[in-house]
Amino acid sequence: MDFKQPIPVKEIAEKFNISISGDAAILATGINEIHKVRPGDITFVDIEKYYAKSLHSAATIILINKEVPCPEGKVLLITDDPFAIYNQIVWEHRPMTYLNAERGENVSIGHDTIIDHGVHIGHQVVFGANCYVQSGAYIGDQTIIGDNVIIQAGALLGTDAFYYKKIQGQYKKWRSGGRVIIENDVEIGAGCTVNRGVSGDTIIGAGSKLDCQVHIGHGVIIGKNCLIAAQTGIAGKSIIGDGCVVYGQVGIAQNVHIGDNTILLAKSGVSKDIEGGKTYFGVPASEARERFKEMAGIKLLLGKKSPENDDL
Repeated sequence: MDFKQPIPVKEIAEKFNISISGDAAILATGINEIHKVRPGDITFVDIEKYYAKSLHSAATIILINKEVPCPEGKVLLITDDPFAIYNQIVWEHRPMTYLNAERGENVSIGHDTIIDHGVHIGHQVVFGANCYVQSGAYIGDQTIIGDNVIIQAGALLGTDAFYYKKIQGQYKKWRSGGRVIIENDVEIGAGCTVNRGVSGDTIIGAGSKLDCQVHIGHGVIIGKNCLIAAQTGIAGKSIIGDGCVVYGQVGIAQNVHIGDNTILLAKSGVSKDIEGGKTYFGVPASEARERFKEMAGIKLLLGKKSPENDDL
């Protein structure tokens, strides 16, 4: 998540009454969870085994709960509760803006875009040209929609990330500061849900088509010209390459990378990165031909050879 204007680290430290270690003249240009950090970003760490990962990440400013040596070119903000400060900063820059009408403030609608009655649109939403949004859809704050996009009835775009931090046995909600970006020529089926990112963006690539009742988690990136069938669920921060085909009821775990031109057959479960250009099946998903051979072998062992498997 980018700030509208760079913020001096000294200003942040004074505001939250926390100490600085490192270059106090550094400017913060954004804030991101550790998975999404870039130079100029603020991130946080409050568990010692993750100190090294955070200190040596791309982030420039680290909220941390212990004074440690500060790497060159970075600054540490030392506080007893780094997560609380992090979350408060996100809240300040992505405040809750309630919707009291069908359309929020600062909505931009492109030429020849048609929006049915009964569509609820949040604040600072942008629609490109020649889009069609059916009744009952919800488009959350800061959502960006390209040209020639179809959003069917009941689709929910820009809902909060399902993302919590466990503190003293209770789950504390992270403020969702990211956005949803729908590129050109995308179709979103009826009843789909696309969560906004926690700090980065959830992106549906140009030309991709989602069937009904597909769930796209926070920060997911779907490539260009993908087909995703009904009841598929893709967990947060996973990346789907270009030209992928995902059949119905596939489950994809978080932080998984799926290569270009992959086919996932129905009811498959993907729990780790998989190479592109192949067809996969099963739970956990493996190459379909090998999985079918295994199934045929089991049938043979059980004395249940079936004619349809003779060519495997």
